[in-house]
Amino acid sequence: MFKRNLTAAAVAFAVAGPAPAQDADLAKIREEIKQNREAYEQRIRALEKRLGEAEAKAGKAEQSAAKAETAAAGSASRGGENAFNPAVSLILQGTYANTSQDPNTYQITGFVPSGGEVGPPKRGFGLSETELTLSANIDPYFRGVATVALTPENEAEVEEAYFQTLALSRGFTLKGGRFLSGIGYENEIHQHAWDFQDAPLPYKAFLGGALKQDGVQLRWVAPTPVFFELGAEFSSGDQYPGSDRNKNGVGGSSIFGHIGGDIGPSYAWRTGLSYLKFSPLDRSYEDVDSLGGAVTNTFTGTSKLWIVDGVLKWAPNGNASHTNFKLQGEYFRLKQDGNLTYDDTAGSAVFGSVADSFNTDQSGWYAQGVWQFMPRWRVAYRYDTLRYGTVSNGIVNNALGPTAADFPVLAKHNPTRNTLMFDWNPSEFSRLRLQFASDNSRIGATDNQVFLQYIYSLGAHGAHKF
Repeated sequence: MFKRNLTAAAVAFAVAGPAPAQDADLAKIREEIKQNREAYEQRIRALEKRLGEAEAKAGKAEQSAAKAETAAAGSASRGGENAFNPAVSLILQGTYANTSQDPNTYQITGFVPSGGEVGPPKRGFGLSETELTLSANIDPYFRGVATVALTPENEAEVEEAYFQTLALSRGFTLKGGRFLSGIGYENEIHQHAWDFQDAPLPYKAFLGGALKQDGVQLRWVAPTPVFFELGAEFSSGDQYPGSDRNKNGVGGSSIFGHIGGDIGPSYAWRTGLSYLKFSPLDRSYEDVDSLGGAVTNTFTGTSKLWIVDGVLKWAPNGNASHTNFKLQGEYFRLKQDGNLTYDDTAGSAVFGSVADSFNTDQSGWYAQGVWQFMPRWRVAYRYDTLRYGTVSNGIVNNALGPTAADFPVLAKHNPTRNTLMFDWNPSEFSRLRLQFASDNSRIGATDNQVFLQYIYSLGAHGAHKF
């Protein structure tokens, strides 16, 4: 009975149809389904488009990579060394010099001539040293640097030529070949980067301008909050205060240490101590006897040099582009113990060849300040001096031998010099400098000097030291 009634109701509903409220709900549901289907279809179309674009880009990238690989292979087959071209830089320098004393007679009286180009440039216009530098990483383990100096005398000299390690651990670096020694502060700075046209007097008298060594150097930088480094060098020792010994072994050695850091955001400092020991053999220098005859003196013994250096830099909040100031100074002390041979066989006196003890204890120092008072413009002042100290010449003490008059180069004298410098730096690659100096290196004569210098840098050039 119940089943017959339910069937009849269903038939009646099918015939009569749904109620009006139900019609509205169904229509709404159908519309939502339609909208969702259209939204999904749009998203699918967008995803298909992005997929197509990605596949197209990937294909182009594969084609480009294939072309690059082919080009690289072709380049390698034609000449793979082009991929290893070193960085090249060229420094052009020249000077106009006006001096009241003849540069050819320059002398630092009271001090054994150290050799090197320590005198003023020639009068008038002249070229200064032109430096050609090539440098590159050889492989992941070594770097190579070579600097050739083209002198005003149309000669080529090897300034530096060394390898340097790149992969030693724990802060160690090994350098070998010919290099500027790490002693002092200014010694490692190339001439074109000096703050003055010439080197300070102590560098001229005790190192011949700068100490270049043929040997090896080991350096260690400590993992400390402040900069701290130690270094040791072993060399042939053939440069003053050493000599070419023509012997096996080590002719010279040096050790040095430097420490530095920051004082707030505007100040930075560094100081150091260096010690050198050389064993010159028949190191010679030319002199004249009391009658003007030529004399050759030779020294054999030991030379020990101490250097204390320091530098303080200021730049407001560490920005040196507008104004900055640098205060720099070094103290030198040289002690020599050995024998001096006085050879007057080619002169006019009758002493011939005489040998006796020779001991010296001499010193010198310089201090300089460099102020960049506005962008591109700097002014600087330097005072340098040497102290004759103690010179004990056993030959002079011999009543039958030469007298002090036969050693005019070693006459007692304390050289001094005052230097004022202005320069204009149109860019980091060019510099024009005007320098005035009152030089009392010669005994009894003051050399008033005026230098006008240009320095131009071409090509890649590494940053200079702190």
